[in-house]
Amino acid sequence: MTSSSLLYRVYAAPRTEGGKSVAVFGAAQGDLQAQAAQAGAPLSVFIEELGDQGAHLRVFTPEREKGDSDSAAVAALSHLYRQQQIPDVFSVWMNGQNFPAQLCGGEWLLRQGDVSVAQAPDADFGPLNLSPVSVQIASSGRPNLVLGVATLEELDRWPPDFEAVRQLGHATGTTGLIVFCLDAPRADVAFRAFGPLRGFDEDAASSNMFACLVGALSVRGALPDNEPLVRGLQRMPQRPARLSAQYLPQPGGASDVWVGGSARRVDE
Repeated sequence: MTSSSLLYRVYAAPRTEGGKSVAVFGAAQGDLQAQAAQAGAPLSVFIEELGDQGAHLRVFTPEREKGDSDSAAVAALSHLYRQQQIPDVFSVWMNGQNFPAQLCGGEWLLRQGDVSVAQAPDADFGPLNLSPVSVQIASSGRPNLVLGVATLEELDRWPPDFEAVRQLGHATGTTGLIVFCLDAPRADVAFRAFGPLRGFDEDAASSNMFACLVGALSVRGALPDNEPLVRGLQRMPQRPARLSAQYLPQPGGASDVWVGGSARRVDE
């Protein structure tokens, strides 16, 4: 027995086909891996169980079970809310973990946890062919090197050398690289996210890395005053995404951050 799916586009920047495509299955029946392989989407999410304690989800790529995915969770939550099956504050369970979620301005946000920020150690950025104007390390469990550049043009035109990114990660004790600038059209910040040490080169839409960036910007005082909602444009070439974040500064230079974004049905 199998169940049918609906295709959602998650985190797409306005008037673009960017972000990520997610197939949402209303039930987890039959061979889930085979269904994910046939769905025609990079990610498939199956709603395994729905109850008062939240929605239990299973997430697959066409090749394997992924465990958890914020973009898959946002697609599933948007689908369930459209069907009037859940309230605007809820939880999802993935890979045995609970992820609190809330609807904010028509977008589902998931709690990323506390983001801690520290100064980065001295490192040689020459191999990257970048001239950073700020350097930090931010983590909500996985440390990221956060580099600020002066202009959007530099951010967009930078051709990453993934081996140099990998070596810089080893040198700084980080597993991800975030490059950002505050010169962002219709947003608070523009950024790109890289993770050769995590098994991918560049990500089109990374909730966790955006959460770390928001925490780093909060510590620098670079976010709008009295405005807890932050808009970010993730600018992977040909796949632009827009993410939203809420943050609450915590003592000791940390921030409690929630991240999410839009999800729309592709057939509408």
